[in-house]
Amino acid sequence: MTDALHHLDATDLAARLRRREISAREVVQAHLDRIEQVNPAVNAIVTLDAEGALAAAAEADARLARGSEVPPLHGLPIAFKDTHLTRGLRTTFGSPLFADHVPDEDDVVVDRLQRAGAIRLGKTNVPEFAAGSHTFNRVFGTTRNPYDPSRSAGGSSGGAAAALAAGLQPLADGSDMGGSLRNPASFCNVVGLRPTPGRVPPQPGGDLWDTLSVPGPMGRTVADTALLLSAMAGPDPRCPIALETPGAAFRVPLDRELRGLRVAWTPDLGGAAPADPDVLAVLEPQLRVLEELGCRVDFACPDLTGADETFRTLRAHSFDLALGSLLDTDREALKPSLARNVEEGRRLTTADLVTATATRSRLHLGTLDFFSRYDLLLAPVSQVTPFDAELEYPQEVAGRPTETYLDWMRSAYLVSVLGVPALSVPAGFTPAGLPVGLQFIGAPRADLAVLQAGHAYERATRHGRRRPGLGGAR
Repeated sequence: MTDALHHLDATDLAARLRRREISAREVVQAHLDRIEQVNPAVNAIVTLDAEGALAAAAEADARLARGSEVPPLHGLPIAFKDTHLTRGLRTTFGSPLFADHVPDEDDVVVDRLQRAGAIRLGKTNVPEFAAGSHTFNRVFGTTRNPYDPSRSAGGSSGGAAAALAAGLQPLADGSDMGGSLRNPASFCNVVGLRPTPGRVPPQPGGDLWDTLSVPGPMGRTVADTALLLSAMAGPDPRCPIALETPGAAFRVPLDRELRGLRVAWTPDLGGAAPADPDVLAVLEPQLRVLEELGCRVDFACPDLTGADETFRTLRAHSFDLALGSLLDTDREALKPSLARNVEEGRRLTTADLVTATATRSRLHLGTLDFFSRYDLLLAPVSQVTPFDAELEYPQEVAGRPTETYLDWMRSAYLVSVLGVPALSVPAGFTPAGLPVGLQFIGAPRADLAVLQAGHAYERATRHGRRRPGLGGAR
């Protein structure tokens, strides 16, 4: 049985663990064996705590044997994103400046997941300071796509997505500013949710009012993703934007009748984010699936005027706040594209920030109006398919040259500005065998409705069941 444990759904594993059909130690060992076999080809997990994981698994098994009540993630192994602090375990942020950094505290997300029973395996790879949607850095190198190791796994949660797809872990945490959960999920044929800001509270410190970057869950299925969200979400008095809904609200069956759902489809976000033809060739036939499920599908999109400038302004400002001091003291240690973005933040004026804030407020009100007429918005997750892993970013999108490393990410980051939940669900493959994701976008705080719609689509299509051909196992 242990040969197949690494590809079982997390919900299935959790149920078997509770019934004592398998032990936590068996589950952890199966994933450690898989990591040894496959990780060298994908470079997804960059720090491993095998001894600690096996010890934690033994404790979990003993707890269950004593008849103690066990939490929802009991016995499930997870490697945490290498931007999330892990007490006593190296957290590098993908930067040479922090190559040997060992925190003395856990991030909020890490703490919540371990309290929910998850077992720490190690850390997953990230771009330097999570900047960009291609996972490479000078500390650990490049994470590669399990479906084609010559291609990018996306980012910034690229190590997390590749580890999921390759069977190295059943669940993964991440974060998303401009698509860092959704883009790698799309590239690696797994599921990634950018929750409503405040659904999962961030680590205290920095800008506690920030709604652009949010922590969130990934899984191989929508149900697995909802299970992880249930352990991540919930109020936190230290976070002024934290939502009061308890995480347990997402630990429910996702089955829902979609008949009569009003669905909008936009292939390019109203012209703001043109996608490559091979992306649209996969996605456009998926509309028929939604229609067969009883949805009414129209071509429509919210007015996104000003969203691009707003995102870039707020992003540059956030990088200046977080990394400006490093630009002064260790500029050569920052990758050039990151240094340039910090510099852009420094050049911003008060008028720039006021304009961005006002535009975002207008976009929010327009989004509310749009979702009074539609229940769901569908769009590409990424404008391109997984690209050459040796490039920093694609050199063109839809036949047009890219000018910056952000240009190909608009289909994800324009949605970030709206403050809404957005879910990437596997939608099929190109003729070359490269995964493509479909983005399910809902009204603010409608995270459960988005998960339910994605779950129904997933069950109707089963695209996520196609595994990569690594290590002789699918």
